[in-house]
Amino acid sequence: MSCFGGDPNFCPECGNVLPLPGIQDVVRCPRCSFCIPVAEFSGLEIRSSVVFNPVEQSTVTLEDEDSSELKGAVIDRRCSRCNKEGMVYHTRQMRSADEGQTVFFTCINCRYQEKEDS
Repeated sequence: MSCFGGDPNFCPECGNVLPLPGIQDVVRCPRCSFCIPVAEFSGLEIRSSVVFNPVEQSTVTLEDEDSSELKGAVIDRRCSRCNKEGMVYHTRQMRSADEGQTVFFTCINCRYQEKEDS
């Protein structure tokens, strides 16, 4: 039994967001290739929304003593060092191409850096 079952927006096997049903007979998960017959989506209404942050809150440019700049989108992530909200991120392919990217987060307040392998 899968731990991701119950929500038709997500794959019951891996939890990845499923694409919207199209003209094919099945909806295939882009991550694990699990297939769900389109008939299982019959009668369901799928809604989504996009919320944009105001422009002045969505980007940041800071300068420190070394005059290096910190640029990028500010995301809602709490710094584990200063416990303040707001981090900038960038991604880089550090491992082989068939593995996920490494995400680097930098706190906009104390400049603490964290990394996460995705």
